[in-house]
Amino acid sequence: MTENTNPSHLQIVPTADGSNTIYNARVGENYHSHHGALQESRHVFLHSGLEYFLANTGIGNTEVSVLEVGFGTGLNFLLTADFCTMQQIKLQYTGIEAYPLTNEMISQTGYDQYVASSTWESFLERCKGSLSATVKMNGYVDLHVAASTLQDFTSAQKFDVIYFDAFAATYQPEMWSDEAIAHTLQFLKPGGVFVTYAITGNLKRAVKALGLKVQKAPGAPGKREMLRAVKSL
Repeated sequence: MTENTNPSHLQIVPTADGSNTIYNARVGENYHSHHGALQESRHVFLHSGLEYFLANTGIGNTEVSVLEVGFGTGLNFLLTADFCTMQQIKLQYTGIEAYPLTNEMISQTGYDQYVASSTWESFLERCKGSLSATVKMNGYVDLHVAASTLQDFTSAQKFDVIYFDAFAATYQPEMWSDEAIAHTLQFLKPGGVFVTYAITGNLKRAVKALGLKVQKAPGAPGKREMLRAVKSL
């Protein structure tokens, strides 16, 4: 999403469900689960996050706002945008990504197989522009990607759903600190839903301490459980 060269520390690699992810040699970790990038994204973020919010909060489902910590390859966004477009739900999507990927790298992921061609083409055409302003992907979806660290991210907007998709705590412990979680959850609306693929004692305690109701939800393939939390109205 920045320039037309692929950094040498990034490599496209396959995962167990046949979908690709990117391996970051500097971090020592994949952008998605090696058990299946597509499966994880659909299960943790789309189904357990957005669809859960729409079905269970009673707030309504004509429009929704999503904040993603760790925008990465854009897979979570693509699936969410495709779903909202098909369901005719207006989506305001904000991603946080300290190191945005190039268009060339994104185009090599093969994620065009999993969404409508119009969603994919619009994303490739507009994703670079989303780094400097909110862009309209189509009549339903707006996208902005903040090229920022989580710690430096600020927004006057509050969000209905937060996708927390940072690298694992083993590789980026600072992203999972009590301070980082508190900083993230200040952007969640009352009644909003926070989801992440991980679940640890420290994470549960940090989220509960901020007044959210924590749920242990079934995890994506390769993980028994994941964390979902709802902010009190």
